[in-house]
Amino acid sequence: MVLVRYNPWQELNALERHINGLFGDTRVPSGRLEKGFVRVPAAELQETDDAIHLKLELPGLEAKDLDIQVTQDAVHISGERKSQSKAENNGTTRSEFYYGKFQRVIPLSVRIQNTNVTADYKDGILNLTLPKFEQEKNKVVKVNLELPAV
Repeated sequence: MVLVRYNPWQELNALERHINGLFGDTRVPSGRLEKGFVRVPAAELQETDDAIHLKLELPGLEAKDLDIQVTQDAVHISGERKSQSKAENNGTTRSEFYYGKFQRVIPLSVRIQNTNVTADYKDGILNLTLPKFEQEKNKVVKVNLELPAV
C-alpha cells in the first residue's frame, strides 16, 4: 500500500483554475438548465474627453438582426444568430457555433447624449461613438485648501 500525503491547497488550485476559466470566457449563466450558458458579445470601452467609444464583437450577424437601444446611462444590445443547418441523410454534424438570442446591457460611467450616437458595423465589429453631455466633459472639481484658524 502506498501512502500519499494530502495537500489541501491542491483543491483550492483546482477551484481557482475553474473560476479563472469562467471569467476568461464571454459566457454568462442563462438561468435555463437545459442550455447552460448563453454567449454574449465581447465588448471594449474607451473613454476620451468628448465621448465613449464602444466596440462589440458580433461575428456572423447582419445589421438587420441587431437591436441597439441607447439611454443616457446604458447601452442595450440584443440580437439573434439564426442557424443555417442543412438536412443531411448520412453522417453527423458537430458544431461549436452558438445560435440563438442574446442580450447585453452595458452601463456607462457618465451620462451621454443618446440623440447624437453614431454607429458603424463592418466585418462583424460594431463601433458606437457615444458623445458625452457638455457638463460631463468639463466636470472639474476645485478643492480649496485652507489653513485652520489658530
